[in-house]
Amino acid sequence: MEDPVAVLPEAEYRRVWDRFYAEFQFQPSMSALRWPAIKEPAASAAWSFAPLDDDPDYERLDRLVEGVEQGLASCVHPQGTLFALDWQHTSYRFSPHEVDGPGQPAWPLSPYPDGDYYVFLSEDFRMGSFGHPWEQSICLFGEEFLDAVSTEVDKVLGPPIRRSGRAVDPA
Repeated sequence: MEDPVAVLPEAEYRRVWDRFYAEFQFQPSMSALRWPAIKEPAASAAWSFAPLDDDPDYERLDRLVEGVEQGLASCVHPQGTLFALDWQHTSYRFSPHEVDGPGQPAWPLSPYPDGDYYVFLSEDFRMGSFGHPWEQSICLFGEEFLDAVSTEVDKVLGPPIRRSGRAVDPA
C-alpha cells in the first residue's frame, strides 16, 4: 500500500460491505429485538460498554481502544492491511503497523462506535471487531485475536455478555 490509510474507492466499498452483509447476515436496526445485528461467529465474544458509563476521564475506554488496536495489529503480518468500516460513511483500508506512531497518521475510526456501526476486518474476514452503537457493545471475533485481547477486555469491561452468539449466564 502506498499510503498507510486509504479511503476505499466506491466499487471496493460496495464489494466489502456486500460481503460483510452476506457473511455476517448484517441487519442494521435500532430495535433491541433485532440485536446483535450480525450473526456472531463461532469464535467470538461480545461485551457491553455499560462499565464505561462510570469512566469520567475515559481511562478505561482508552485502555479498551488501545488493547483492541494492539490485538488487531498483532494478528496482521507487518505488510498486512485491515478494513475500517463506518456504516454508510467513508471506509478505509489501512496498515495497522504504519499508524499511530510518531509522524504517522492515526487509526481510522475507533473500536468504540461513535453513532454508527464501526467494523474492523482482516482482508479475509476471519477476524475483527463489530461495534454496535445502539446495543452499546463490541463483538470481537477470530480465535487468534480473541486469544490476544480477551483478558485485557475482560479487565476493562468485565465478562462477556455473549460467546459464539449465545448469551452468557452472568451467575
